[in-house]
Amino acid sequence: MAGAWTAAGRTALGVPPDVVARAYREREGEASVVLLDWLSLMLPRWRARPSEGAVLFGLSVFVLVALAVLGFGYRLEMAQALVLLLLPLGLVVLARFRLAARLRLLLSAAHAGEISAASAATDAARQLRIHRFVVNGLSIVVIAVAAWWGALWLLAHPYGF
Repeated sequence: MAGAWTAAGRTALGVPPDVVARAYREREGEASVVLLDWLSLMLPRWRARPSEGAVLFGLSVFVLVALAVLGFGYRLEMAQALVLLLLPLGLVVLARFRLAARLRLLLSAAHAGEISAASAATDAARQLRIHRFVVNGLSIVVIAVAAWWGALWLLAHPYGF
């Protein structure tokens, strides 16, 4: 659980945190260009056509509902653990797709010359920092809920069955 959330909170959309921090601090110059280059490389990976998104969403919901029924309906501990892990990670993936869509619009506006590269990089860095902060906060809450659920399960099943 901790390893999965560490990996999830490490980067936002694959952009290293030091690139985001430097672009946010400097606000102009080479750091802005580096951040925009990273975004132009990473954002195409976070694009899905509507049909692909619907299939991915449908499969994800099916797997989560099946695991929830197995875990909480039939009391299978492994399914409970997977629901407690995969449900919030699915929300993070959904948030990343939305962030990528917002940043794609920002990047295209900067490419078209509607806004300056420095202001686009500053706004992108701000959005990436907020996303990373939210994911890290969510990871703390999810790990606490999973630990609480595990403690309740152990109290209810003192001999392990």
